[in-house]
Amino acid sequence: MTPVIGLAGGIGSGKSTVARAFAELGCLVLDSDAEAKQALQRPEVRDQLVGWWGPGVLDESGQIDRRRVAQIVFADAAERRRLEGLIHPLVKKSRREAVGLARGKPGVVIDAPLLFEAGLEGECDEVVFVEASRARRLERVLRTRGWDEEEFDRREAAQMPLEEKRRRCRFVIVNEDDGPRVEEARAVLEAIRKGIAGGAGA
Repeated sequence: MTPVIGLAGGIGSGKSTVARAFAELGCLVLDSDAEAKQALQRPEVRDQLVGWWGPGVLDESGQIDRRRVAQIVFADAAERRRLEGLIHPLVKKSRREAVGLARGKPGVVIDAPLLFEAGLEGECDEVVFVEASRARRLERVLRTRGWDEEEFDRREAAQMPLEEKRRRCRFVIVNEDDGPRVEEARAVLEAIRKGIAGGAGA
């Protein structure tokens, strides 16, 4: 059986780094953020967002301006839920198709920024929490995304508390520095595969 492994953690914890480590071990990595960005460019999605929020959500080329959408949904939880209700089913469908084609892989990894908030843990055999200190996570987003501390705090406040995310995970990978994390991922993958095999044989 090919286990499906979710990744959870705070903003800037480095889930993508851990996802790359699993990919190096032969796992199929599904990037839900990239899938969601692609879904935003579908004509039917674009038309729906313009219908909700007006032509101001379009950029100069007539495509969805993701920065403008982020401003809307992070300022209003109801609008965020409405967007998720439109996008998540599309991403879920493509994810289900990809998992079905992954037989023979050592694992499938779902890299989703809001895994628990979107209810994706139900699609996973295990969820791994990627841990890093607040100072380290803030430094990363300042460097890679250009956010200030206020923006960081605003976005994190819109998510499930980190303590609750961590409580729901049986496995933790610490990602405080910028190391490759392959050995940590290997240990977790082996433990998950062994646990599933043991469960299947019970």
